[in-house]
Amino acid sequence: MKSHRKREEAMMAAQNIVDAERSTDAGWLGLQGSRVLIAGGGGIGGACALAFAGAGASVAVVDRDARVLESFGAELTALGAHHELIQADLTEHGSGTRVVAEVVERFGGLDVLLHAVGINDRRPILEFTEDEWDHILRVNLSSVFGLAQAAGRHMVEQGHGRVLALSSVSGLLAHHSHGPYAASKGGINQLLRVMAREWASSGVTVNALAPGYVETPLTAGELAKPGKRENLESLVPAGRLGTPDEITGPALFLSSRHAGFITGHVMYIDGGRTLV
Repeated sequence: MKSHRKREEAMMAAQNIVDAERSTDAGWLGLQGSRVLIAGGGGIGGACALAFAGAGASVAVVDRDARVLESFGAELTALGAHHELIQADLTEHGSGTRVVAEVVERFGGLDVLLHAVGINDRRPILEFTEDEWDHILRVNLSSVFGLAQAAGRHMVEQGHGRVLALSSVSGLLAHHSHGPYAASKGGINQLLRVMAREWASSGVTVNALAPGYVETPLTAGELAKPGKRENLESLVPAGRLGTPDEITGPALFLSSRHAGFITGHVMYIDGGRTLV
């Protein structure tokens, strides 16, 4: 009971910090008027979209689920944010090019891309079919290639830009029953590093955000299993799980003018999980 209260207090303290940061002037980031495209309107992607809007950016959100977009659009409208909502399936060939072209037309350009689309299927490798493997890799990794390549073309031509994608501690750690997911996240890390190398001289930075155990719709089912939450918390030196809001600060910083000399990095946001 005492340990549970301690975790709740830590979570509350972290959220208080996030709320305080939201209430302060975010002008130091230099993101006012930036044109931002976020792939994925739920969980971490949604939290980041709200944070960018709060920093004064114009935000376009792409998701294949119309219900997610409708709900999320109401939140952005309540903030008074300049925003666009685009329904698209990023696993379809050519969809990344079409989405980027639409955002550039509506906003007059594109300064920041954040890819936050991902799925997981927790089973041992021996249980997967090739079709199931292909599906996870297409959603998690191929959609990054298509969208980031299209954004990169535009950003390289304009001479500046920020590309970010959500990776995971699973891209480094060998978690049981995470085969296709871990492979996709490790692939994202290396894909972004190559993009960073190729586009650095054009003023475009490319980095990955690698969360640890975060409470999102993607993890809700797993965390609901008996003892699962406690087991995961025991693996984190901070003694708790993260929240989507705790990913927004790093995302904003790496998209800001202050991060112009940071590229090709995987930033672990994990409460110390990768230390043990």
